[in-house]
Amino acid sequence: MKRLYLDFSEIVARYLIIFLAATFNLGIFYLVFTPLTVYPIYFVLGLFFDTLLIGNVVIINNEVPIELIKACIAGSAYYLLFILNLSVPKIKLAKRIKILFLAFMALLIFNILRILLLSFIFLEGLPIFVLTHQIFWYFMSTIFVVVIWFAEVKFFKIKKTPFYSDFRFLHKHSVLNK
Repeated sequence: MKRLYLDFSEIVARYLIIFLAATFNLGIFYLVFTPLTVYPIYFVLGLFFDTLLIGNVVIINNEVPIELIKACIAGSAYYLLFILNLSVPKIKLAKRIKILFLAFMALLIFNILRILLLSFIFLEGLPIFVLTHQIFWYFMSTIFVVVIWFAEVKFFKIKKTPFYSDFRFLHKHSVLNK
């Protein structure tokens, strides 16, 4: 009976953390990942151009601003990876932290490369900027998250299914199943 209580408590704790992370409009993700995104972009663009950083705006050659808005930071993508991670039961804390860290690092790297690619296309004045930006916005961001998650499932040998495994456990131990 004690094991059942611990399993149920773990489910409640994981979903409470998921809920709390979403409060304040995903603010925790933007607080952490905005500087981790903006500064590397500023640095790399600074290798090729005269750059100035004002807040989240990188100004190129004192005339072309590149503003990194919340959508550029992709806080919701980090949150989706966070949800996928925490909605899987029976993962020890140390392993869960490793999974989250690697997921976030992979997404951060993909995101920085995406923004840099779009910045160079924009700065070169190429006519494919709008199309490329829309493809990244509508398709590639989702594909990044899916690829990262499936790679982690394979690499870390995750056997449980997000949400479904918890629902099965709860149903198995509910009054509906008696």
